[in-house]
Amino acid sequence: MAKALVSALIVLSLVVISLKSFGADRTKLRYLTAIYFDEKGVGLKQPEGVACNDRSLIVGDSGNDRLLRFALEEENLKPAGEIRASQLSNPIRVQLNSRGEVFALDGKARRIARFGPGGEFRDYVSPEGIPSPASFVPRSFKIDRNDYMYILDIFSARVLVVSPEGKYQRHLEFPKGSGFFSDLAVDFKGTIFLLDSVKAIVSVAAKDAKGFSPLTKSLREHLSFPTYITTDSRGVLFVVDENGSGIVILGQDGSFLGRQLTMGWKEGLLYYPSQMCINEKDDLFIADRGNNRVEVFSTVK
Repeated sequence: MAKALVSALIVLSLVVISLKSFGADRTKLRYLTAIYFDEKGVGLKQPEGVACNDRSLIVGDSGNDRLLRFALEEENLKPAGEIRASQLSNPIRVQLNSRGEVFALDGKARRIARFGPGGEFRDYVSPEGIPSPASFVPRSFKIDRNDYMYILDIFSARVLVVSPEGKYQRHLEFPKGSGFFSDLAVDFKGTIFLLDSVKAIVSVAAKDAKGFSPLTKSLREHLSFPTYITTDSRGVLFVVDENGSGIVILGQDGSFLGRQLTMGWKEGLLYYPSQMCINEKDDLFIADRGNNRVEVFSTVK
């Protein structure tokens, strides 16, 4: 009886390992191309931001204090000019909404600038009705498919949820006993994911939840210093390991599905990457800051 039980446990363990291995091989990144210059031949300088959809790519060319626009035509990227404004410097995070508006986080002034589809500056994000304290300091932000904005407010240790009209909706406080939260993500169901860079832990809050709970245990064995998190159209999580120069993939339940890419200078490798984005066609764009470029990958499942 005991031998039978031991044998069954061994078989079960092998099945679990096989399933994990299958998951790790399920999504891979295939290098396509890289962007080094604008249409005038001016090189990118420590780019940190990227935002994309199936029609366009916006690059936060942080070291040059500007945004670059590219049109996606089939499998080609066509330069579409720059956005340079006195109201924005050092754009470190970039997002697009459904109306084609561009939002960029100024890494120096710590405020979010909004630009129209034509590139004209419109205003700074200043939500109405925020409960005390009314001021906030954004570390990052995301915009969901319904144009709601989620702001990672490191001043008051909370996530602010703002309507498309710019009105405060609700907030969720950071979990107690955390390290340092550097980013957040929102999936198609409205679930919020919170990334702790110091502890390498992802926390989660369902759409109507009042607080966060742990989604993963520490992922330190897979992540050196994670700084960015996003999801694809299926809700699979992609985490940028800045110091480790790689991408870790997680299931919706927080399970480890594999690690992609590594540190280096050749094309297809990364050197202190920053933001990444995935469009509806599963094209993946990474701001490869240390290599002064943006790299483009396709996801192969």
